[in-house]
Amino acid sequence: MGRPLAVQHLGSVRLVRPLLGRAELRAVADVLRSGHLAQGPRVAAFEAEFAAMCGVRQAVAVNSGTAALMLALLAHGVGAGDEVITSPFTFVATANAVLMTGARPVFVDVREDDFNIDPELIPQRITPRTKVLLPVHLYGQPCDMDRITEIGARHGLAVIEDACQAHGAEWRGRRVGSFGTGCFSFYPTKNMTTGEGGMITTDDPQVAARARRLRNHGSVAPYHHIELGHNFRMTEVTAAIGLVQLQRLSAFTAKRRLHAAYYTKRLRGVIPPCEAEQALHVYYQYTVRVSEGRDALQDRLAEEGIETAVYYRTPLHRQTGYSFMAATCR
Repeated sequence: MGRPLAVQHLGSVRLVRPLLGRAELRAVADVLRSGHLAQGPRVAAFEAEFAAMCGVRQAVAVNSGTAALMLALLAHGVGAGDEVITSPFTFVATANAVLMTGARPVFVDVREDDFNIDPELIPQRITPRTKVLLPVHLYGQPCDMDRITEIGARHGLAVIEDACQAHGAEWRGRRVGSFGTGCFSFYPTKNMTTGEGGMITTDDPQVAARARRLRNHGSVAPYHHIELGHNFRMTEVTAAIGLVQLQRLSAFTAKRRLHAAYYTKRLRGVIPPCEAEQALHVYYQYTVRVSEGRDALQDRLAEEGIETAVYYRTPLHRQTGYSFMAATCR
């Protein structure tokens, strides 16, 4: 596989910057004037509007994409001794969340054209311990959710979508985060941001209810805790920014797709990202491949004042911290 190189311009030669304006500033000021800073009505409104955007019944706001992944896994009953099938070519949080539940990530290789998990390799990695399929919609390109959900249904496995890079992306006209339990991140580099923050999307009321308990110390009422939980709540300031950013998401996506089309038409000597016929890619990164000379190309672009980055230089099963898993990716 050629080495991926993410190249992106956002109004300047910088690789990425959050797009924040006066509306976000006003929203934050309103929260500060209200005196209600912890999880409250703005969080509830953000959850409702994000759920509507994804086409699901419920959304649960948390304080990071990593928290969303971990709570989604726990809400599906994942724990010690279980296995979760996922991609080794992703940000480390995907697999870290699995390990933090006590389960074990099982890596399946990615396809060369879109860098997403190869559904045809998934069945051979399923064992009696497999509990969840965890595809990653990498760089904003949806996975083949027809095939993945079919495999999950046939083997009785839950599907949790790592959509942390794919806000508003679609597969066959359906938004990611609606095929299973969705997990999103609002980190500053993402297509929409709240500074830090995350969201779980689901049509399953039991998954939503457990995620809500787990984000708040396992509480079902003030000082009434029925299980061990965490402090993964979202603040009102975070949600206020999110509500504004969500209103701007469609425009952000349209501009990203316009820029991507321009790059694809004009760039020469590189392999541009593909977009599956059934997909709507939201281009969290515009990632090209070069057959050779990747580092030299980066140096030349840097000389021209154009920032680039490699996403990701080392897949998870080759990371030092994951050396114990080196034999689990074929």
